[in-house]
Amino acid sequence: MSASPTPSERITSEVTSWPGVEGGPGRRGEFSFRLGRREIGHLHGDRVAHFGFPKDVWHELYAQGRIEHHPVFPDQPGWASRQIDGEEDVRDVLALLRLNYDRVVEHHGVPVAG
Repeated sequence: MSASPTPSERITSEVTSWPGVEGGPGRRGEFSFRLGRREIGHLHGDRVAHFGFPKDVWHELYAQGRIEHHPVFPDQPGWASRQIDGEEDVRDVLALLRLNYDRVVEHHGVPVAG
C-alpha cells in the first residue's frame, strides 16, 4: 500500500503542470514556483505557503480570511501567508497560486521555453 502524497507534493504536482511554471529550491530553504522571472508563490514544506499580491487583491483576500500577514513583512500589505493544515487549505493554496499565475499570464504571457 502506497502512502498518500503530502500537501507539498500535491501542490507541486498541480502547479508545475501549468504551462510555463517551474518549481525549485529558493535561496532561503523554500520551494519556489516561478513563471519566467516572476515568482507566483512558494512553500515552506507542508506547513505554509507565501505569496505576493497587489495591495488591492491582498486587502480583499485578507478581508475574506484567506491569507494572513507574512511573518517577515507583518506591516506590509501585499506579502501574504497561508497555513496548510488540511485539505481545504491545500485547495485554497492552489487557488491562490492560480490567481497569481493568471494575473502574470494576463500581463506578461506564458514565457517561451528556450
